[in-house]
Order: sequence, then C-alpha cells, then structure tokens
Amino acid sequence: MQRLNLLALQRRRVLAWGGMGVLSLVGATGGFNVQAAGTPARRVVSIGGALTEIIYALGAESQLVGVDTTSLYPQAATMLPSVGYARALSAEGILALSPQLVVATEDAGPPAVLRQLSSAGLELVVLAANHRFEGLLDRVQRLGILLNQAPAAQQLTARLQKDWAQRPATPLRSGPAPRVLFVLSHSPAQIMVGGQGSSAQAMLEYVGARNAAQGFDGFKPLTPEAVIAAQPDVVLFTDQGLQAIGGVDGALRLPGIAQTPAGQRRRIVSQEAMFLLGFGPRLPAAVAALDAQLRKALAA
Repeated sequence: MQRLNLLALQRRRVLAWGGMGVLSLVGATGGFNVQAAGTPARRVVSIGGALTEIIYALGAESQLVGVDTTSLYPQAATMLPSVGYARALSAEGILALSPQLVVATEDAGPPAVLRQLSSAGLELVVLAANHRFEGLLDRVQRLGILLNQAPAAQQLTARLQKDWAQRPATPLRSGPAPRVLFVLSHSPAQIMVGGQGSSAQAMLEYVGARNAAQGFDGFKPLTPEAVIAAQPDVVLFTDQGLQAIGGVDGALRLPGIAQTPAGQRRRIVSQEAMFLLGFGPRLPAAVAALDAQLRKALAA
C-alpha cells in the first residue's frame, strides 16, 4: 500500500510540474518518465562525469551523495561513494544512498535499472547528450534549476560563453583539413574507432579537423583494412586508452596503424577521456588543448 501511495504521489507531482511549465523530459534509453524538481534536492546522485563537473562548477557539490566511476574531476568527486560504471548500474547500489534526485546522461543504463529507479519513486532526470557547446549550456541551465542554483547557472553560462569566444579560430593548416582517427581502446582486446555522430567527431569538427572514420555512426571495432583506407594524418586516443595498450609503441602495433601516414610519422596523441569527450565545463579548454596538440603533431 505504501508503494502504491508513493507512486500516486509521484504522478500527482508530475502533473503539477507540467502545469507550472517546469522541465519534463523523456529519457531516450527506456521510454520511462523523467522529471525535474522545482525545489532544492538535498541528496543527489550524479551519473556522468560531465554532469558531476557541472554540479561542482555550480557550487552545489554539498548535495552530492554518490557519483559514477566516470566522475573523476574534480578530484574531490572521487572521494564520494561510487554507484558503479554509468552503463552498468545497479539499482540497489543507488537506492542504498537514499537519494532524492538522480541525474544522468543518455549513456546511463541499462534501461531496466533506470526504470526500476523511476518506479521506486525517485526523481530521475536524463539529460540529452547533445555534443555541442549549446548542449553544454542547456545542461548547465537545467541543472541550475534542478539544484536551485539558477543564479550560479547564469554566471557559469556567461563565463563559458566568454571562454568559448576566445577559442582558436584559425585552421590547423592551409589546404585540406587534416584527417584524424579517434581510437577508443579500453584494452588491447577491445579497440573501437569513432564514427559520425560521436563526441569525438564533434571535437574534431571544433578544431577544424576531419574525422578519418566515415560511413558509420557511433563506434565500431577497428579493422586493419578500415584503418589503412582511412589514411589518418594523426591518430587520437584517450590517455587511459593509450596507456592500456602500451603507449605510442603499443598504438603502432595495432592493426593497420603503422601503415598510415600517422603511424609512419608517429603522430599519436592523447587526452584525458572526460576532458576530451565529456562536453562539460572544461569544453572551451579542451578544444584549445586539442587544437594545440594537433598543430604540434602536424608540424612534426
């Protein structure tokens, strides 16, 4: 009976928020309802490193009671209780923290766990990934509302817009845009390349580079034929991925890499994963850093 009363209360709150014009979102991963609260959330679980970064940037970290394993920045976030990897969550681990609000990215899952959380009466908000600067600003504003930090969200937005306006605007080099292949490597046995629609492609576009992997969406396994056909000028890894395969020498041993212009010139570069792909508050700095890194590699 208590469970039914709780779910009924949840439905009444959704209707009330809808009437007030407050956020009402539908998660792309499971067909469940997700909702935004108009009052401060005192116990928050953040699933997604970029969302955690935004919460800290808003000065709302005191509301956090748990984060996922991608929440590595700032370092203080790593001291919070972990609810596991964003794509392999456990409802029990999250519920054990007694949160009042769970915020997540579209990468969070599995969908069945998210449905469990929603059915348990938690306020669950899934924010769109939208790998663009405008998407970052939207997430800042939405979290500002959810965490009762709207003034801080406005200030952060203004700072981000200022930083974004100062990013490098000149091409990496004259002539055709350099071809960059992004390789995601959790281990030597799990090598993927980033295609169209990926956060890696969005970053490459922002620095005036061309994604060397074309003809597919998202990520797919690396094959020697595809790598050689891509003919990248530079191969880009995450720091974690490059370390996992043994550094630059390990990268050159991957299928096909040594037969590309990038491999022949040892143009192998990397950045920390969430800094490069997170699309959090450090995005302007990440774009500037990638631009500088690719310029240096191409000059070699």
